[in-house]
Amino acid sequence: MSTQSVVETVTALVKPILDDHHFYLTDVEFVKEGGGWYLRVYIDKTGGITLDECVMVSEALSEKLDAMDPDPIPQQYFLEVSSPGAERPLKHETDYEQAVGDYIHVSLFKKLDGKKVFEGTLKELLPDQLTLTVKDKSRKFDQVIDRQLIASARLAIEF
Repeated sequence: MSTQSVVETVTALVKPILDDHHFYLTDVEFVKEGGGWYLRVYIDKTGGITLDECVMVSEALSEKLDAMDPDPIPQQYFLEVSSPGAERPLKHETDYEQAVGDYIHVSLFKKLDGKKVFEGTLKELLPDQLTLTVKDKSRKFDQVIDRQLIASARLAIEF
C-alpha cells in the first residue's frame, strides 16, 4: 500500500474516534526514518490535548487497524499519537485560518525585501497572500507575502 493510501485509510479510521470526543485531526504522516516506519497521528482540541487523550486515541486506532483484513499496513511500524505542539506547522488552509491573530514563522523560497524569513502576527489571510504585522526593533509594520513564495509556515512563540 502506498504512503498516501495509508494516510487516507488512517484518516478515515481515526476521524470517527476523534469526532466522538470533540477532538480534531491536524495531520497524519507515514514516513520511513532510519530503519523503521512511523505512523504519526497529530490530534488536538480546543484548550489542548492531554497525554491520556492521546493514549486513548492510540489504543482505539490500534484496535481498528488490527481488526482490518487484509492489513492496510503490511510492514512493521511504530504508531505515535500526539499533539502537533506549540510550534505546529501550518500545512492546510484550515491551519492558516485558525492561526489568524497568532504569532507565526514564515520561510520563503526566495527573498522578499532582502529576507527569506519573517515572524509576526498573522493579521490577514487572503487566497493569494497573507499579511503579517512584523516588529523590527522599535517599529511595527505590515508585511504582505504572496502565498506562492511560502516554503513553510508554523506557529511560533513570541519572545
